[in-house]
Amino acid sequence: MDKFGRVHNYLRISLTDKCNLRCNYCMPQEDMQFMPSAWLMSAAEIRTLAGIFVDMGVQKIRLTGGEPLVRKDVGQIIESLGELPVSLTLTTNAVFVEQYMGTLKKAGVRSLNISLDTLQEERFKTITRRDHFKKTLDNIHLLLAEGFSVKLNMVVMRDLNVEEVNDFVELTRNQPNLHVRFIEFMPFNGNQWDFSRMVPYQTLLDTIGGQFEFEALAGEANDTARCFRIQDGQGTFGIISTITNHFCAGCNRIRITADGKLKNCLFDTTEVDLLKAMRQGEDVKPLIYSHFQAKHFAHGGHSDFTDKGAKAEYETNRSMIAIGG
Repeated sequence: MDKFGRVHNYLRISLTDKCNLRCNYCMPQEDMQFMPSAWLMSAAEIRTLAGIFVDMGVQKIRLTGGEPLVRKDVGQIIESLGELPVSLTLTTNAVFVEQYMGTLKKAGVRSLNISLDTLQEERFKTITRRDHFKKTLDNIHLLLAEGFSVKLNMVVMRDLNVEEVNDFVELTRNQPNLHVRFIEFMPFNGNQWDFSRMVPYQTLLDTIGGQFEFEALAGEANDTARCFRIQDGQGTFGIISTITNHFCAGCNRIRITADGKLKNCLFDTTEVDLLKAMRQGEDVKPLIYSHFQAKHFAHGGHSDFTDKGAKAEYETNRSMIAIGG
């Protein structure tokens, strides 16, 4: 429990800062320097740290990146963490999912978050700078056919894909295991964030309401998305409004970067090096507790996104891909 009374039981572990896609809202377009392999946590170190956090009360673990499935030992990591008494899941771009279906099932993974920002093939190439559109859709359909719950994460931007919002909502009509999540564009180092490009929570609701009748769904205290269902819809859609309608009061998330740094928040620029301490034989629990007690109430203690100078302030943080989504 932090000093604001929030219980944190959800650990997000980044496995790598590498990715097979090149989305510019996540990765700087120029001078992207990936971490040397020696800096990254090994599979055994990930398992050890995860076990420590589970002993401290963590009940859910999400594997992130970069793209977690580009790690050669990701199958070993998934199987190892699947032995822990937690709910295990991951966020992926789905390009390599079919290679790990058996591993995911064996580890008890039943839900995945898939990053997909467009349903148009040429736009997919523009956003990702790669030609994996068909593979991505095929693997999403495969996951649904295999009974997985799939959350499609769409980062919405005015000059890029906003006109596709209702196309994504329509996908939820006949798919009970499909849950679309619209994410407000967030600022990180080198991602060309601008407040004017961001599509606010209320604008998204107004856009959806222009075509669909929908109802709000009851949520949990720790939900990041405010969720809805269209009339006669089987799946759901939700909005993750980090910028205009934040959910920090219910935060229950802790983050470890691929190089073993503990971050209290996506936007907090302060970190503590758990991996270095662990490699030196230190007990990392005191480091975790002391860093955790310094957690800010919202946005890593930074100013409001709309304040003058906020862009420069947030860009002192790592890039999104170096933090872990």
